[in-house]
Amino acid sequence: MISSSVLFYGIYVLCLCLGLLCVVFVSYWNIEWRGGFAWDASFLQFNWHPVLMVTGLVVLYGNAAILYRIPFTWSQRKQCWKLVHAALLLSSLFLSILGLCAVFDFHTGYHIPNLYSLHSWVGICTVVLFTVQWVLGLVGFLSPCSPLGFRKLLKPVHAWMGMAIFILSLASCLSGINEKLLLALDGNSNSTAAYSSHPAEALFANFLGVLIVAFGLVVLGILSNQRWNRLEPGQESSRSLLPEDN
Repeated sequence: MISSSVLFYGIYVLCLCLGLLCVVFVSYWNIEWRGGFAWDASFLQFNWHPVLMVTGLVVLYGNAAILYRIPFTWSQRKQCWKLVHAALLLSSLFLSILGLCAVFDFHTGYHIPNLYSLHSWVGICTVVLFTVQWVLGLVGFLSPCSPLGFRKLLKPVHAWMGMAIFILSLASCLSGINEKLLLALDGNSNSTAAYSSHPAEALFANFLGVLIVAFGLVVLGILSNQRWNRLEPGQESSRSLLPEDN
């Protein structure tokens, strides 16, 4: 059990570092090569979109998803951590919606159609599912009026949907990075080098995508390890039946 906890915290630190690097890289990309940020329906407003989506929909969401896996929380009252879990997800949802507002406002200002690409379809479906998931979680797990039978029925669905939304978030962000590079680095406008010629911006943004994949794999690895599941009262004995880590 001790070795399992040590392994978890080592992987958890790696997860935190990868998440921080994702935020730093997406911010630096848009400052260094895309001109920075503004909120005036210009191209600078669009730059908020990848930053807010990576920060909210991937990094904050991923950390909220693994909150119950932290061994330190197992000895604490679950209700308190439910509130922390819900607050982190609400912050994630708020940033995601703000990111959508940034891109829709930009599109309106430049008369660009909305929701025409596969990236936008996957992204909007992800945020809609996320909203439904958060509301169901609020009603099912934080409402004192929620029946116990409904909670038991909702719990496996909630866990499955949470992982599915995270995977969709990764797909949305990766496809968005690729779409942005293809549109911005066409080799024709503003004397930019073509994406295929491996300019520094393309290499940097591609590495951002690799960081997002690495962060996602670490989060999914934590979620899939049964030894790091928080046990409900009366289930403590089942942990001892699992094979010990060597």
